[in-house]
Amino acid sequence: MRTVGIIFFVIAATALSAAAEPKYKVPAVYVFGDSTADVGNNNYLPGNDAKANFPHYGVDFPHQTPTGRFSNGYNGIDFLSIHMGFKRSPPPYLSIANKTHSLILKGLRGVNFASGGSGILDTTGSTVTMAKQVQDFAALKSIVASRLSLDKANYLLRKSVFLISSGGNDLIGFFSATNSSPTAAQVGEFYNAVAANYSNHLKTLYGLGARKFALIDVPAVGCCPFARSNHPAGACIDGLNDLAKGLNDRISLALSNLTSELPGMKHTIGSSYNVVMKIVADPLIIGYKDVKSACCGGGKLGAESSCSPSTAFCVNRNEFLFWDRIHPTQATSEFAGLAFYSGSLEFASPINLKQLVEDA
Repeated sequence: MRTVGIIFFVIAATALSAAAEPKYKVPAVYVFGDSTADVGNNNYLPGNDAKANFPHYGVDFPHQTPTGRFSNGYNGIDFLSIHMGFKRSPPPYLSIANKTHSLILKGLRGVNFASGGSGILDTTGSTVTMAKQVQDFAALKSIVASRLSLDKANYLLRKSVFLISSGGNDLIGFFSATNSSPTAAQVGEFYNAVAANYSNHLKTLYGLGARKFALIDVPAVGCCPFARSNHPAGACIDGLNDLAKGLNDRISLALSNLTSELPGMKHTIGSSYNVVMKIVADPLIIGYKDVKSACCGGGKLGAESSCSPSTAFCVNRNEFLFWDRIHPTQATSEFAGLAFYSGSLEFASPINLKQLVEDA
């Protein structure tokens, strides 16, 4: 109870002072998802859950700190939070118990529940599944409602943004389980299962008061160094990309249906798929010299061994699409964050995050 009790002060402080600090464009940000959104939750998990709390992760983060972000610096959630007026992502849920009341009352605004390795399906990866993340948020909401009043809590949540970045681990797990050759029937069942589970998670959050949803879709994982390293010529794995594109289309349809069904629900989907494919097709658009290799790692394309204190890492990190064999560099996340926040329909639809934030 101490963790949930302390987190109450995060939300209470947000609700009571939101109007007094206009630099924040929304009262709070709540984050759910996998390693593309994790800012340190997995640091607190025992066992073999994916972690990034060691060098060379964080080499470009303030004070060269490995925070648990799967990046050389900030990740995409940090940049989206910055565009909404915050310093960076809200803190990891599992870290709050280590903070004092005085620090929390200085203005932490929201919580990050994301866990590296997790997925939309309960059978995917991390012990902190999407369902568990939503359950943790529900527990937090019940404490807040009992202390602030239900009306104040719901007002806060209606105006806040719920960021979700997930699905890649589900896709990779499915592709592997079907020996990289799924049948059409298997693909259809997979799409339906993911879309149904995703819809259920969003409905639960909606029932808890969420109204503004910002989803980040599944990237072109077939072009990441890990996938390319399994191709004789180091090319993208088209089968993986086709699967990702189909899954994104299915989730987009599910979101449109939900928005029509649930009064007051609004959403944006940032297309990490289109961002990656845009950069791969034209690296010079942001001055990249390498869109195939991992900046940190070892072996073919830097992808045959994971980024670790014992592996090499590049010095020209702003010229690489990928930091490790799966995750983007800070430079890529910055580019993507801007595209999702204020970009065209190619990168964010049906509206961008800026429009979602400004929609009353």
